[in-house]
Formats: sequence, C-alpha cells, structure tokens
Amino acid sequence: MTAKAIDMRWCEGDLPTGPGLDGMARALALVESASPAELRACAGGILQASHALAWVSCLYLDGSGRWLGSDGNDVRFDCDDFRHPYAHAIRQGKPLRLGLLEARSRLDHADFQAQVAALSGGLQLVVRPLRALDGKREWLGALAMAGEAASLARLEADGEFAAFEALLCRLWAGLTRHQGERQREASLRQSLAQLSDGARRQALAERLAADLLGGSKAMQALRSQVVRAAETNLAVLLQGETGTGKDRVARAIHRLSGRREGAFMAINCAAIPESLLESELFGHAKGAFSGADRAREGLISQADGGTLFLDEIGDMPLPLQAKLLRVLENGRYRPLGSSEERRADLRLVAATHQPLRERIRDQRFRADLYYRLGQFPLTLPPLRERSEDIAELAEAFVADFCIREGRGEMGITPAALRQLRERDYPGNVRELKNLIDYACAMTRPGEDVAPEALPAQADAEADDDGSVSTAPAKASAESVKDLRRALRDYEAELIRQRLLLFDGNRALAAESLGLPKRTLAHKCRLLELDAK
Repeated sequence: MTAKAIDMRWCEGDLPTGPGLDGMARALALVESASPAELRACAGGILQASHALAWVSCLYLDGSGRWLGSDGNDVRFDCDDFRHPYAHAIRQGKPLRLGLLEARSRLDHADFQAQVAALSGGLQLVVRPLRALDGKREWLGALAMAGEAASLARLEADGEFAAFEALLCRLWAGLTRHQGERQREASLRQSLAQLSDGARRQALAERLAADLLGGSKAMQALRSQVVRAAETNLAVLLQGETGTGKDRVARAIHRLSGRREGAFMAINCAAIPESLLESELFGHAKGAFSGADRAREGLISQADGGTLFLDEIGDMPLPLQAKLLRVLENGRYRPLGSSEERRADLRLVAATHQPLRERIRDQRFRADLYYRLGQFPLTLPPLRERSEDIAELAEAFVADFCIREGRGEMGITPAALRQLRERDYPGNVRELKNLIDYACAMTRPGEDVAPEALPAQADAEADDDGSVSTAPAKASAESVKDLRRALRDYEAELIRQRLLLFDGNRALAAESLGLPKRTLAHKCRLLELDAK
C-alpha cells in the first residue's frame, strides 16, 4: 500500500482537524508490515496496548473460504462449525458480542475453549468479521477481542477505531493480493521451468536413440535414466548381462554430462592381470618395480576432470577395491612406488554382469565400495526383454557392416528377421551384432541377407554354475569316423562360438570355459583359430 493510496483513503471522508497528528506512528507501523501475518500481529498488538484489552486475535480466512486459521499454530476453525463464535460472525456478516461465561457454556469447540481458557469469565468477547473495502469485497477473516464491557464499548464507538479497522482491511487485502500474485508468478515460473526441463530431457533422450537403439519401453526408460544420471556427479553402477551395451551407456553418460570436455578413460578389470591392474589405474613411479624405467601416469590421473569407466569391476582384486574406495571418498590416491599423494576429480562409471551382492556374501567384493558405486544404479535390459527392437538393431548392424567393409547397400529379408526374432541371445546385443556381421559376410554383393546366410542356432548348455552358454551343434555318433578329429573339431567350434559370443575377448571367453587365458591362447594357436 503506497502513501498515495493512504492519502486517498482519508480523502474519502472528513479529514481530522486540530493541531495534533494522533495515530500516525501506529498507522505507519501498519503500513510497513511486509506480509499479512506481520500486519495481523501488529494490529493485534496496537489494539491490546492502546485500549487495555485482555486478549486480541486476528484470524485469517483460508484461500478456500472454508476455514479460519490463527498465525503461529495449525488450529483450524471450519466456517460451517457453529461450535465456535467465528462461524456465527462470518455467516451473519456482522459483529458478534457475548460474555465469556456464556461462550464457554454454549460453544464447546475444543480449540476455541483453549484460546479463552485463561481469561476471566467476567470479560466480554467481541468478534468482528473483516472484508476488503474495494474490488469484490472478499472476506479476509475475523478480529476477536476480549476485555471489560466498558472498554469494548468505548473502542467500538471511537471514530479512530473505524479508521483503524478500515486501514487494516485495505492493507490486508493489498498484501494478500500481492502475495497471491507472487505465488502465482512463482508457480508459473516453476511450471515453465519444469516444462522446459522436461522438454530438454526429452530432446536429449531422443538424441540418444541414435546410439542406444530401440523403441521399446525398456529402452525409452533407459535413455531417460541415462539423461538423469548425466545431470549429476554421482557414481553410476551399470548392471546387466554380458553384451547388453554397458560400454555404450557409459560413453553416453559422459557425452551428456558437464564433464564432456574432459577425457573418457576406460579399462576392463577382467582383461588385465592383477599384477598390472594397479599400475594401469594408479600409475607408477620410476623404479617402482622391475622394468619400470620411467614414471607412468595412470588412468585415474588421465581421467581428472572427466570420466573413468571400469568395466567388469566385479573382478577387481580386494586390495585394489580399498584403494579405489579412497579415491571415490576424498579424491586422493598414490601411484605405485610413490611417496607423494595426488588428487583427482573424476566421475566414476562402473559396470558388471556379475551379481555383486553374492560376491559380497562370498567376501570377494567390499560392501562399502558396492554402496559407494551404486549411488545411481542402472540396470540394462537383456535382449529377450525387448525383442521388438531386434529388427531395428539388425538393420542398423547391416548398415554399419556395409560402411565398415565398403560394401554396397544391403538389406535384410523379412524371413531372416523372423528367424532372428525366434533365436535365443545369451550374448544379447553383442551376439546379435556378430550374427549380422557373419551373415553380411556370407551374403553376395547386391543381395539382401537371407535366412540361409545366418549361422545355425547354437545349442544351449548349462555350465556348472547353472548359467547358460552357447555350444556348437553336436555331430551324430554314427558320423564319427575319427574320434580324435571329432574331438578336435568340436573343441575348435566350441571355442570359435565362445569367442564370437564375447566379440573376440579371450579373457571373457576363457573365463566362461573355466580355462586360464594362456591355456585358451595356446589352444587357439594349435587349432589355428583366427581370434583377436
């Protein structure tokens, strides 16, 4: 309420005459109130102090118009509950006067009784309904006062009180409207921000569709989660079966994050011997071990300001897990053989296809590291749970093969797609890609991939731990003429299929067959398998 508005109010009636400026300090106190609650407290204090009243309460009407409230507590007085005097005054639209003894005997509202419990029964109670004096004359609340009958009578007869009440109502209405406008503006800004934020996230998720392929609900949900994860600096734990594309998801998180300008460093913890993994991660000082003729910077240092992706973290040795936990907790690490601590500011994304909770029970993985890694867990869906994406994936892999191999445009027949949808994919998207690459290589230029170009479906065999792995089709007993040759061929085909399943990764293939990596490499040389 401006000074001009107050002047206009006094201009509506007769201006006070005489040499004094009585009441201006109190009016100024009301005008300077910053909120409706502050105004009500100020008005109550002025009335109580100036007229020796025993009790004053200024109640506000809720925006719904259904109940009256009192500042400083959660008490509500419903406007249709006539067990308290405020409902009578509001409904009748005129002041209500009664003795406190009468009020206590007739009005049994518990909260009202608590309000006046400490007051003398000989006092009078006055409740005056308050409403705005302009506009729609909306109801504001009620002014309740308790005091001696003579004091209340003098107050209500005083012209200054009428002016005081009018100023109170004008200021109250103005502050309430202004507060409502600010709340509406804030709500509108919040709604617009949410819409803008939602649109931005949706746009980012749609951009990811070019890399994280698939229109299934599972993939749409995954892309939305990736966008959310990228907005934070939380450690992300990617869990899912082998071949579900955890490396692609990790790169997508980095690409969308605020660290996109930093480096993205990746390492497969299962593919590197334990003796070398610490040096790869933390680096080493010159002379740290035999052959360390110069200092080397580790991946943690290289990922400073960016993202470090640790694939197959479930295979990380326990001693290294403790050192990694320290990096995550305070950003400090020490290169192998160095006495100097360093700091690194990085975002960690870890991935595993192993059930880490089981490894924790077996004391092969630290529980504290698991919970630190899982600040933002993401589970990647297996291909069998999104089989509707197979056609889109297959067509994309065909196009990718043609670009990589410099082949002319090639398609894939509906019959081949139908056969692909009917297969099992223990190796998930990686297995599908390898099948498509093989089929494309077997398809003559100018033709589309047909069912006969696809390799035969491998049989499913259960490993000792109950997991399913692929194995080549077995020859019938009658067709075997040379046992040694048959065993050699079977072993070669089994290893070939397993390498195909793991995209040529000998470490993973060896682990799935229960062999040391060196043994598998030796067999590959003997069997003349061209594996990478």
